[in-house]
Order: sequence, then structure tokens, then C-alpha cells
Amino acid sequence: MIEALACGTPVIAYRQGSVPEIIENGVAGFIVADSDAAVAAVKKIGTIDRQTCRKQFERHFSDQRMARDYVSIYQRLVQKPPSAIAIEDGVLSWTDLVPNATT
Repeated sequence: MIEALACGTPVIAYRQGSVPEIIENGVAGFIVADSDAAVAAVKKIGTIDRQTCRKQFERHFSDQRMARDYVSIYQRLVQKPPSAIAIEDGVLSWTDLVPNATT
């Protein structure tokens, strides 16, 4: 699907797996429920703009976007996780955790 969008090709696919996350129905193709809907979608494929398909790809799956997302994930993974609070540290009060909270 991603390769099709990169080429500006609209996609017709069943609503399974990552399809709803990748294809914006009616914008970059059609998400269908059965073969009859797929046949109907083929007849409407001319309503999908190929440049819009390519723009969808660039917005969500370009190498810069993917690299930026991976770096963000890696940065979160290497950050030191918060340390646990021991019982000896005392009882927490929600007002200590939330600024301007009232009980």
C-alpha cells in the first residue's frame, strides 16, 4: 500500500490489519467490506487524485518523517525511567502530584 501511494496510485483494500491506518478512505483510495464494494470502488477510482495519493505518502511515510519518528522513539527508550517510590518514603498525596489540586 505504501509503495502504491509513493507512486501516486490509489489503493482499494479490505478493512484489515493496518489498512485503516494507511489509507484515508475516499482520499488515497477506498476501504471496502466485500468484493461487491471493491467492484464499485474500481468504478469510482477516477475520483481519486494521484497527486493527493503521493502527498499522503510524503506526509506520513517519507524517509524524513520515518527517521524523525524513529529518533523520537529511541530518545524515549534511552531516557532514564522514573525510579519507584519505596514504602519508607511515605504516603503520597495527590495534591503533591497535581499543581493547584484541591481535595
